[in-house]
Amino acid sequence: MTALTDSSAWQTLSSLATDIKTQHMRDWFENDPERATKYTQAACGIELDFSKNLITDEVIGALQGLMTSTKVAEKRDAMFAGDIINHTEKRAVLHTALRNFSGKPVMVDGEDVMPEVMACQDKIKAFVETIHQGERKGYTGKALKQIVAIGIGGSFLGPKIMSEALKPYWFDGVKVHYVANVDGCHIQDVLATVDHEETLVVMSSKSFSTQETLQNTLTAKDWFLRSGGKQEDIAKHFIAVSSNIKAATEFGMAEENIFPMWDWVGGRYSLWSAIGLPIALTIGYDNYRALLEGAFEMDQHFLTAPAEQNLPMILGALGVWYINFFGAQSHVLLPYYHYMRGFPAYVQQLDMESNGKRIAGEQTPTDYETGPIIWGSEGTNGQHSFHQLIHQGTVVIPADFMLPLNVPNQDDTHHAMLASNCFGQTQALMQGKTFEECKADLASKGLDESELNSLATHKTMPGNKPSNTLLFEQLDPKTLGALVALYEHKVFVQGAIWDVNSFDQWGVELGKELGNQVLDKLVNQGAALNFDASTNQLIAKFRAANQ
Repeated sequence: MTALTDSSAWQTLSSLATDIKTQHMRDWFENDPERATKYTQAACGIELDFSKNLITDEVIGALQGLMTSTKVAEKRDAMFAGDIINHTEKRAVLHTALRNFSGKPVMVDGEDVMPEVMACQDKIKAFVETIHQGERKGYTGKALKQIVAIGIGGSFLGPKIMSEALKPYWFDGVKVHYVANVDGCHIQDVLATVDHEETLVVMSSKSFSTQETLQNTLTAKDWFLRSGGKQEDIAKHFIAVSSNIKAATEFGMAEENIFPMWDWVGGRYSLWSAIGLPIALTIGYDNYRALLEGAFEMDQHFLTAPAEQNLPMILGALGVWYINFFGAQSHVLLPYYHYMRGFPAYVQQLDMESNGKRIAGEQTPTDYETGPIIWGSEGTNGQHSFHQLIHQGTVVIPADFMLPLNVPNQDDTHHAMLASNCFGQTQALMQGKTFEECKADLASKGLDESELNSLATHKTMPGNKPSNTLLFEQLDPKTLGALVALYEHKVFVQGAIWDVNSFDQWGVELGKELGNQVLDKLVNQGAALNFDASTNQLIAKFRAANQ
């Protein structure tokens, strides 16, 4: 056993789980009219109702004990202080510094990073204003109205999904197009819709060498030159978010149009940096600033709220409860708002890339499960497909339901129907439907006893399926910032409990490395094949098809 599974806190939770599995939430609600109030907390414009979970006061206390014994608060404080908590890469983890509006310094290696962070924000603001005011022109004198944002991973998901979620706040007159996939169909489809004289390409790559991002940018450059632009015009139409200034200037970009990146910001946390420039171009700098301010408010809540009121700690502890003591392998996110449809994909990278790890501490293999599979889709679409598995499947799938109470240009009928489905689903998951209830509903169908029993058996739903409901007045930029930061900190809490490094991604790096080796064999068709038999066979078939 590891120190974690051998701890008294872990053993207490294991014993409680055995007992809880014999109980039903339906009974808890019937016996305690205050349950919903007791298990609801709010912060930063977000209300979390976690009453429909397999928890009691004793479980909550034990989960808090687990967080205390695993030093979650101390690890949190170390992150905010700029300590080297990413121990495999010897880096601080300071995405929180990018939205630090406290006026206090943030020290890394003895230096305050806040002056350069704020300078970058000023640079973003000034740049966005020149685009929105039509002052920044292309080489023919036309204003730049079409933005092609090229990235991959967090450099793509963050800007794209946050921009989609904030569609009611889009700036009229500028259109931002996002490209990530190295599949040429994607970049070609986007370039076919824009006029090169009015197009600005924003390339986001810390190293300026990310394979997919660089290739898409080279394709965009080739398109620009074939369309009539010249090499000396590149500086007016291409900019970069990168720490490799030399490579960007050699590409043809003007040094003043290169926005900085820092080693202490991981890709999946980078939307708060200049990687978020496309968001600011989409919704305007003031709205982008509000996004950061919402995240800062959640940071302060995470830092100061006691565990029983701390939304990230509550969500993080509940996740550990289900993964490690109920055998849950996945967690589903269900936003009941069309513009939030991409949010599950954002959290998917955030959570699975952070906590999909198997080593605790320095080098101890875990003897417990870690990161869950994150998935989901917008409501109510999922109710007509995968909700079946959640209701009657054989595994526990915790669910997060999300709903804005108000939406722009609201149609009362549509929104009431949306809310009714959201609330009805959480109710159905909790209470289920007993065999006796199903049988009573079928009594008037004229079935014989055998048919009646059979059909009632198939229709029975056990209930007792856990869910959280997150409500917010509306999904404005500030609330969205708080929501994203809430999930960032939830992931941190879980990683802290499991003692994994939530901030490296060696599995991602291996795939990149091997992909580059394979690419060399695909491009150089005469090169000897020295991989495993299956990979060699696949490369040979590709070569034959592309001679």
